[in-house]
Amino acid sequence: MKVLQFTIPVPLDKSIIVQKDVLPYFYPHLHRHQEIQLTWIQQGEGTLVADNNMHSFRSNEIYWLGANQPHIFKSESSYFLPKSRKKIVALVIFFNPYGELSAFFNLPEIKLLKNFVQQHQSGFKVPPEHAVEISGKMLKVTNSTGTEQLIHFVDLLKQLSTYADITPLASGQKTQLVSEHEGIRVGNIYNYIMQHYDKPITLEDAAKQAHMTPQAFCRFFKKHTLHTFVSFLNEVRINEACKKLTDGTYDNIATVAYTCGFNSITNFNRVFKTVTCKSPSEYINSYFQSVEHA
Repeated sequence: MKVLQFTIPVPLDKSIIVQKDVLPYFYPHLHRHQEIQLTWIQQGEGTLVADNNMHSFRSNEIYWLGANQPHIFKSESSYFLPKSRKKIVALVIFFNPYGELSAFFNLPEIKLLKNFVQQHQSGFKVPPEHAVEISGKMLKVTNSTGTEQLIHFVDLLKQLSTYADITPLASGQKTQLVSEHEGIRVGNIYNYIMQHYDKPITLEDAAKQAHMTPQAFCRFFKKHTLHTFVSFLNEVRINEACKKLTDGTYDNIATVAYTCGFNSITNFNRVFKTVTCKSPSEYINSYFQSVEHA
């Protein structure tokens, strides 16, 4: 999907770009760039859309995004409130294995690392049990320069390549390439749904945002996202419900269901199990068991 193609500014004396973001919220538009992106969410929460899949993200999580992989870290709605004092903090490493580093990645000694990069074009989340280790290596890259920085960068990639429990962020099926205009339209629809998921949203409402008839909108949305409108809306709502169920701020499951846009607990339970393959209570138990063993 050709979506807001970015060119990451690369200094003449750098092939690895390190960026520290301290902002009111993450960049709110679907975009992509030639560089692979490794992002450590130091502070912030929301929903990551990568290709045609959604994932909740929280502080102290690390994500690898492939070259030219459409993505958006969408901050929670509370970050956009007029009087919000919240901020996001992220450490990001960008590199292009097909640009300045192409000769390096073509060295026979780097073959295993090159294979690792090529095998993970759909991105992945660093397994939670390895997040401390990888964040430490990212800091070494950040706090060094020249040859030392390149050595720490290779060490970072080498460590990532040893993990066997990596799950892609996106399915193998890719969305079709579309024009810049269509990509921006898809991004606007994503934004609208993510900002209004907690209210009743009809197909007609979404179609109006795209300036299309409902029938044309259905065809367009399925073609470019691999989702129906309803399945995408349900995934957004369930992603938000998962965050609310595990952050301890809601008294019960029913309250979470209604604050995420569901009009009945029965429908919420059914959709929740369809999306996560678990009931809400099973999901809560599984989450806190994994936290205890992390």
